[in-house]
Amino acid sequence: MFTRLSYTALFLSVYWLFSNDVSATERIWDNDIKRHLTEEEMAHAEVFMAENDAVKIMLPKSERVRKDVIHMSQEKKSVIEQRIGWKFPEESFEVYIGETGDKIDGYAMVQNTIGKHKHMTYMVGVDAKGVCSDVELLVFRESKGSEVGRKRFNAQYEGKTVSDPIRINKDIINISGATMSVRSINAGVKRVLVLVDEFYLKPAGMGSDTVATRSSEKSFLTSIFGN
Repeated sequence: MFTRLSYTALFLSVYWLFSNDVSATERIWDNDIKRHLTEEEMAHAEVFMAENDAVKIMLPKSERVRKDVIHMSQEKKSVIEQRIGWKFPEESFEVYIGETGDKIDGYAMVQNTIGKHKHMTYMVGVDAKGVCSDVELLVFRESKGSEVGRKRFNAQYEGKTVSDPIRINKDIINISGATMSVRSINAGVKRVLVLVDEFYLKPAGMGSDTVATRSSEKSFLTSIFGN
């Protein structure tokens, strides 16, 4: 029996195939429209925003923004895959870190995950406490479904943390006709939140494990002493 991890791993393996230069001559069948995609449809790319502009939106008040690179060991990568529930091919990620004085304002990461047929590019912002602050679509390459770039949709991700499911019919409202794109962004947002938690918040004693421990201790004391 396939687990959710197995199904998602299969889904992401398709992403890996298409994100590594699908030949322009390769024909792709679309089950919804019951035909192969045209060359024009396969070459479609709608640019919403430049990466530098997205960084300014994610970290608007930072005195400076530096770029860091996360390099994952196989062991660490496995931990992250278990936490998010799917496997991915990348072994490193670039992270923008906004700073003011000696304080970190937040983080921003570009994600590339498969939509229906091709990968989309978007940026996920996370504040200093590990809460999603924004999601901005940078490049959309499908022929339809670009509604995921509208603020009335992606505002749903604001306030999400690693403890949230970030799944359709759980805490994310789907877009009819763009289900794969919605799932793609869900996956990317979850991955960014976990990466920030594992590589930045936990080492600083601010990660999800620390928060959970404090919550448990508070609940225990409340049960003994009352409010």
